[in-house]
Amino acid sequence: MKSRSQDQSLSDSRELDRSYDPLTGNPPSKPNEKTIKQRFLKLLPCCRSGSSSSITQSNISDDDELSTVRYRPERIDRLVQQTNFTKKELQVLYRGFKNECPSGVVNEETFKSIYSQFFPHGDSSMYAHFLFEAFDTHNNGSVSFEDFIVSLSIILRGSITDKLNWAFNLYDLNKDGCITREEMTDIMGSIYDMMGKYTYPCMKENASKEHVDNFFQKMDKNKDGVVTIEEFLDTCQKDESIMQSMHMFDNVI
Repeated sequence: MKSRSQDQSLSDSRELDRSYDPLTGNPPSKPNEKTIKQRFLKLLPCCRSGSSSSITQSNISDDDELSTVRYRPERIDRLVQQTNFTKKELQVLYRGFKNECPSGVVNEETFKSIYSQFFPHGDSSMYAHFLFEAFDTHNNGSVSFEDFIVSLSIILRGSITDKLNWAFNLYDLNKDGCITREEMTDIMGSIYDMMGKYTYPCMKENASKEHVDNFFQKMDKNKDGVVTIEEFLDTCQKDESIMQSMHMFDNVI
């Protein structure tokens, strides 16, 4: 039986679809920027092989591509206001979303299946679970196009503060406003599992624990065993390498 919130998500999706079909912790072995961007773009159905790395340089300008993608102006206008995407970008993104997920929503198993394709040498299921929960803003077990696009807008085009807040929410597994050592251990363990055994250079046995220790040494200013959003933001904004990583996805789309 669907919950009321699930019905609402489906209703919202149908409003777009009525009568038509329209971060993260650093990996243990840091790939180059191009590789990260390519992997992320592959998660977007409309940006897979053969597509330009810029929507505005490909499908957006093709009227034929958009001929079957029609929207009610008030709905699109609201999404334009809520995100940093243009109307035409939203149209193309929605078309790709619907091609991959005809029902208009993504459940966790489908999300895991899609994500696993890009980490064939490791087990991405746990990290995908954490990522899915971050996208599932209504906590109803499904990700609608609205859920997906709002988070995507933050990750790709949000302000530094918005991106850091989104990352903190990802790490704060129980959403109680602070990151514990146990939560960070679970997150880092899932990232190392996802990267698999074939990383270069090879990971040390205790690499995950060292990463968690370094995180708390740097972030936990008052040494109370938890990292608050204030500590997280303050430390990240003063760290040059973290700030550079926050710009990693700028202008990807």
